[in-house]
Amino acid sequence: MTNVDPVCGMTVKPESPHHCEYHGTDYRFCSAKCLAKFQASPEAYLKKPMEEEARAHHAGGMIYTCPMHPEIRQTGPGSCPKCGMALEPLDMPLDDNSELRDMTRRFWFSVALALPVFVVAMISDLFPQAFPHCLSMRALQWFEFLLATPVVIWSGAPIFRRGWASVVNRSLNMFSLIALGVGVAWSYSVFALLFPGIFPVAMHSMGGTVPVYFEASSTIMALVLLGQVMELRARSQTSAAIKLLLGLSPKAARIVRSDGKEEDIPLEDVQPGDILRVRPGEKVPVDGVVLEGSSALDESMVTGEPIPVEKSAGSRLIGATVNGTGSILMKAEKVGSETLLSQIVKMVSEAQRSRAPIQRLADVASSYFVPAVVISALITLVVWWLFGPEPRLTHAIVNAVAVLIIACPCALGLATPMSIMVGTGRGATAGVLVKNAEALEILEKVDTLVVDKTGTLTEGKPKLMLVHSANGFEESEVLRFGASLERASEHPLAAAIVKGAEDRKFDLAQVNDFKSYTGMGVSGVIEGQAVALGNPKLFEQMGIDASELSVRSEMLRTEGQTVMLLAIDGKAAGLLGVADPVKATTLEAVQALHAEGVQVIMLTGDNRRTAEAVAKKLGIDRIEAEVLPEQKAAVVKALQAEGRIVAMAGDGINDAPALAQSQVGIAMGTGTDVAMESASVTLVKGDLRGIVRAVRLSRATMRNIRQNLFFAFVYNSIGVPIAAGVLYPFFGVLLSPIIAAAAMSFSSVSVITNALRLRSATL
Repeated sequence: MTNVDPVCGMTVKPESPHHCEYHGTDYRFCSAKCLAKFQASPEAYLKKPMEEEARAHHAGGMIYTCPMHPEIRQTGPGSCPKCGMALEPLDMPLDDNSELRDMTRRFWFSVALALPVFVVAMISDLFPQAFPHCLSMRALQWFEFLLATPVVIWSGAPIFRRGWASVVNRSLNMFSLIALGVGVAWSYSVFALLFPGIFPVAMHSMGGTVPVYFEASSTIMALVLLGQVMELRARSQTSAAIKLLLGLSPKAARIVRSDGKEEDIPLEDVQPGDILRVRPGEKVPVDGVVLEGSSALDESMVTGEPIPVEKSAGSRLIGATVNGTGSILMKAEKVGSETLLSQIVKMVSEAQRSRAPIQRLADVASSYFVPAVVISALITLVVWWLFGPEPRLTHAIVNAVAVLIIACPCALGLATPMSIMVGTGRGATAGVLVKNAEALEILEKVDTLVVDKTGTLTEGKPKLMLVHSANGFEESEVLRFGASLERASEHPLAAAIVKGAEDRKFDLAQVNDFKSYTGMGVSGVIEGQAVALGNPKLFEQMGIDASELSVRSEMLRTEGQTVMLLAIDGKAAGLLGVADPVKATTLEAVQALHAEGVQVIMLTGDNRRTAEAVAKKLGIDRIEAEVLPEQKAAVVKALQAEGRIVAMAGDGINDAPALAQSQVGIAMGTGTDVAMESASVTLVKGDLRGIVRAVRLSRATMRNIRQNLFFAFVYNSIGVPIAAGVLYPFFGVLLSPIIAAAAMSFSSVSVITNALRLRSATL
């Protein structure tokens, strides 16, 4: 938040109504004139480069895209030139669904007029004597025309516009068929009403009129609009996960001023470095770190884990999580679009707009399907006109229209995108963030999971487990000298030894002549004595005999501990055992992965003996030990060469190449940004059980997609021949265009309803 007008440089009061968001930052303006100047050319006043979305926003618009065809983008709302669907905002779900309101209004208008038309037509066909003699059949047809025409022309205007756009853009779709079918039925009826003489005598009734189908055209349009309303309502539910996430953030934060005073401020006014108070039961406003206090926080809405997490000074906090019974003082670190919640929303939005490879099947089918339907309708028209019973032309037109209406490909087009949208949203609520639909599809086929040991299987926080001294030395001496040396080291295990000494209240000594030996250990002079700490290779290089410690060392390694030997003045003085505790949930996760048919391979830089101990404890299928960081990607490549579909899970910078090499990279959310960028799936909580949830999500989503595609193909395979009249020669059955329209709407709604079942999928 800045209260300095970027245009004129004046200080602006926070309550100024003129503001503009730019890359997550609010700018206040002293007047509407300055705001207008800024909107016209933001790059003239700010050093940040303008991006497409920001430029469109400041130009008074927003980038919109099609949920079915994400490559379609434009500034401002509109319709997709390919499928005719209304475009939606690129960066968030559409809350103000004007299309739904418009379609609902048109639908109810069509019902009000189409219903009397339908009733009059049915009565005139079945009980013509029910009307007074003064009402001729021609008068009834004019009545139907006057009511049906506004339904077709006004209520159906969006359908005809989209149908025409599909022809102009050479991308035939459902609206092409509906517009053609309804247009033919209505146009034929108008000609029959105005020019009955041009039709063959066989088509004339006793009153000299020709049968009309105003009730079919108006009722079909009403049913099509009903389908659109139901589809739009169902589609709005697919973004429920994003709306839920957006609604998690609190609207205000309680800031603690430098003078100790506290006040509530809008969430958008919070800046990095601000000190905030989170009271019991309140939501954490932004991402940050605990400065004072302790409490248990419910992070389930972000991580998917129901158990509250204990937080104390130094603990990381996630914005929108719920504080328990304690009061916390926190320091804000990430605000606005930088918070984890905002990143989750962005990632889910992008994933929902991505296309799965299986979508290509539906795209190819649709590209051939619509022209095939038009040809089928023409064949139906010709066959009934030439060989059908009298009145031939009437039967020909009615059946051709039925073919056009029932063969709507909307169910086929919706089958994959709807499942992807709901599936990725469901994953977000379970702490599984899928970057794109392709990863979601491939994850189903994964048969091998490669996991980095440290930070993935284990806590990633080594602890000092044991101190052992050789004859003539004290354990306290071994630990104090070892910790003093390691205090100057950057090795991950060094911190564990130093912390172990500090917990035991040891005063560490000054180290002189400190030396580090890559891959072996360290040495230095402490209190006039030469001290060395490292692995057997270091002792071997220095000519120090470690045989006295060898038995104890091997025993500790078989237990999964990393052993470091200590020497004082050239003599083996003792050893330190350090271990990285296995996460409590890892064994359960490995067993669940085995149940899903996934083989687990552990990748680690540790020695083989330590790696084998961990693998045996967890039931790991295979280990790759003593692997250097640059070799991890090669291991993944070798597994792929064996024909395996490999997923790689890691959390460090050194895991990034292997994550990128694997078919599906899975980053633990507690890891580095580099790892998360290289991965296709991110687990908000660094828990291996999240991988189980991701695999189950993928399989549930792909199963749902196949169900939708099967339903769409079967529906059209059965519906088109029936509409064309194949049952008439055998059973005398014809499919009314009205029934065809109802079936068409039902097919689309059925596909969406099936996709919505994923919201309750068990992960």
